[in-house]
Amino acid sequence: MNELAYNPQSAWKAYASPEERQAMRALAERYVDFLSECKTERETVAWVERRLRGAGFAPGLDERGGFTQLHGKALFAVRRGRRSLSEGFHLISAHTDSPRLDLKQRPLIEQVGVGQAKTHYYGGLRKYQWLARPLALHGVVALQNGDIRSVVIGEKQNDPVFTIEDLLPHLAKKQSEKTVADAFEAEKLNIIIGHEPLEAAPEDKAGNARTGADESREPAKEPVKAHILKLLHERFAIREEDLLSAELQVVPAGPARFVGLDSALVGGYGQDDRICVFTALEAFLSAADPEHSCCLIFWDKEEIGSDGSTGASSRFFEYCVRDMAEAWEPESSFGSLMLASRALSADVHAALDPDWQELHEKQNSALMGYGPSFSKFTGSRGKYGANDAHPEYIAWLRGVLAARAVPWQMAELGKVDLGGGGTVALFLAAYGLDVIDVGPALLGMHSPFELASVADLYASLQVYRAFFEAGR
Repeated sequence: MNELAYNPQSAWKAYASPEERQAMRALAERYVDFLSECKTERETVAWVERRLRGAGFAPGLDERGGFTQLHGKALFAVRRGRRSLSEGFHLISAHTDSPRLDLKQRPLIEQVGVGQAKTHYYGGLRKYQWLARPLALHGVVALQNGDIRSVVIGEKQNDPVFTIEDLLPHLAKKQSEKTVADAFEAEKLNIIIGHEPLEAAPEDKAGNARTGADESREPAKEPVKAHILKLLHERFAIREEDLLSAELQVVPAGPARFVGLDSALVGGYGQDDRICVFTALEAFLSAADPEHSCCLIFWDKEEIGSDGSTGASSRFFEYCVRDMAEAWEPESSFGSLMLASRALSADVHAALDPDWQELHEKQNSALMGYGPSFSKFTGSRGKYGANDAHPEYIAWLRGVLAARAVPWQMAELGKVDLGGGGTVALFLAAYGLDVIDVGPALLGMHSPFELASVADLYASLQVYRAFFEAGR
């Protein structure tokens, strides 16, 4: 009776040939480079746009397809299929943002001879994981005259890095008695950005300080902060006031890396959810002569509820689909087009943690190396805040993947009363699209150094490509 039982298939066994392992390794190496380069929404969207342009896609729409982006943080791309648009499109969505620390709009302070920048954390992170580690600063500063200054500090070999100091154990007795939530205060997540005070103005032979028309003879009240402002002005031609219109993000410094003696894992920041951005784009560009039009939508703000003009709750996706229909088949109604279409919400899942297995319900948990995980529903507790995929759609997907022997698994996030989380699937479901969540399982999700399986990376590409190439 063993043939009647179900067991997930290992992706390592499914892709065991030398040719497949070589392709798996080549994909992983490209992914490591992507992950190292793309640490913010803007950097991710800019990278995707370069790839699309290199593949012959252009802004707007032509007979082949095209793309459009919004505020450098969200992007929609379409590749026209052989079938009529009225028969529906195949859509994969993913999000470009990840948990991080944002600089406050007036961030610079000086305390006891140390220059710091105040932050406001973004998304669901564990504060202690961001202490005592090298950090980099990425983002943009917008000037009143319309100029944009791009900022990346802490990634080059000769760049300085930043950090948030941690309390030494000799003084941490009371802190150690607190809960994790209370022990680490958000207002103390201040990054250290300087220490050297600004030098006094040089004196002339008469002993008078040489000053310019706009300089004071009085020494700076906050000399370390003054030095930081001087360095920022020299490097980026900005003043403190310009930080009011800046978007500066604190992220882990350094490249992504292969992990383990066998290099079978990829470790790095932002794999939730840029691993799905990367694999979905690879599938979009490599799909062979798709029957249905293939669409990508990359949003940000998912980690904080998907609000805002570039989040999934905005009308950006709707505007793009309406423009596509008007350009190619104006006779097709928007409603009938959406109801005829299918979608994958490409988002990562939590892998069964080897050291915290008791928090998972093992039979319904995702295993590293067994292909991407489908989640019939997300939400929390009694499935609140969830899309719940229809069984007919799941059965159709099973047939698509079985025809190609693509490994995948089905899972939910933790035990019923201990886990849960949300994705953008419910925003797509609101239009009537068939949609389900699917993505590789990660260890250390939302940490500054998440882990993904090289085999799952490759299998995710195969799932997304099979979806794009599927007919009725």
